Amino acid sequence: MKLKVLVVDDTIVYRKILSDVLADFPSVEVVGTASNGKIALSRIESLKPDLITLDVEMPVMDGVQTLEEIHKMKLGIGVIMVSTLTKKGSEITMKALELGAFDFVTKPDSESREENIKQIRASLAPRINHFLKRFELKKALKGDRAQKKEEKPREPREPRPAPPSRTPGRSTYEKSDIVAIGISTGGPNALTKMLPMLPGNLGVPVAIVQHMPPLFTKSLAESLNQKCALEVKEVQDGETVRKNVVYIAPGGKQTKIVTGANQARIFRVTDDPPENNCKPAVDYLFRSVAREYKSRVTGVIMTGMGNDGTLGLKVMKSFGAVTMGQDADTCVVYGMPKIAWDAGVVDMEVPLEKIAAEITSTVKR
Repeated sequence: MKLKVLVVDDTIVYRKILSDVLADFPSVEVVGTASNGKIALSRIESLKPDLITLDVEMPVMDGVQTLEEIHKMKLGIGVIMVSTLTKKGSEITMKALELGAFDFVTKPDSESREENIKQIRASLAPRINHFLKRFELKKALKGDRAQKKEEKPREPREPRPAPPSRTPGRSTYEKSDIVAIGISTGGPNALTKMLPMLPGNLGVPVAIVQHMPPLFTKSLAESLNQKCALEVKEVQDGETVRKNVVYIAPGGKQTKIVTGANQARIFRVTDDPPENNCKPAVDYLFRSVAREYKSRVTGVIMTGMGNDGTLGLKVMKSFGAVTMGQDADTCVVYGMPKIAWDAGVVDMEVPLEKIAAEITSTVKR
């Protein structure tokens, strides 16, 4: 069974580009297209797509309005937003991601159709592949449940045991002076749930790398700032690291913490090259935090695809810092936390709803 996709975009050019790119995936079938959200909703019932690529800015009904209706209808359809690199596009995309869209890609602005197709394919490929894995798992679980219905009732299964702690030879850590978080796919929705749980008097700064392009990180910071007791802002080059502020690394740049001329710690925003194909990169920030704060760090790796953050956590662990990862059940993509766990650089896996409490305990101890 193939993954059925509905392409929704108000421009015929991008409906064609997205359809052609998706058609190249052997496990994907483009079942239809629509020029706005209202038409898309009318076609969902007959086409029964598993996934929708949803344009952010459209007439009649935009991407967020369409996504809200999909949720109201409880259709259980995956959504990948397709956004423009504009302030308006980034703001609408943030709302969609907070509503639970799987991820987003940005529309390239090259005059060459071939280049646009190349860029769209490069952006869509990892997201489609990860969604396909979820789709296959969902099918397998559905088949397993159907089989169990036909079988005789069995005794209830024992709950899955929690993973063992990887505390390096001791049961306590020093009080942390900073929290550093790395996050990617599923991040805006996860941060919208987790960060408001942190108290306004946390007492330490929080530095976050969320994989996103320019403009989007600023929109993310502005959105989170309205929901949190802590101040949330996008990092500016040269600013002093302050307590009770959540800093979002700007998209398209690298962010690190260094000691300034007056011995105060400051942020440096650089044009250093990508790491792990990411800019901003979690490893880049984590290494600097480890060097500056040594053992007095809480490192957190959350939902996302790829391996960014594992090497940075390894550096943190070399200084004796405490580290945690989001657990598989609450991740949109259990990629970054899994690789870090498998590498032995995560002390404990924590469900999303308990991460804030664990963070608070490491900085208040």
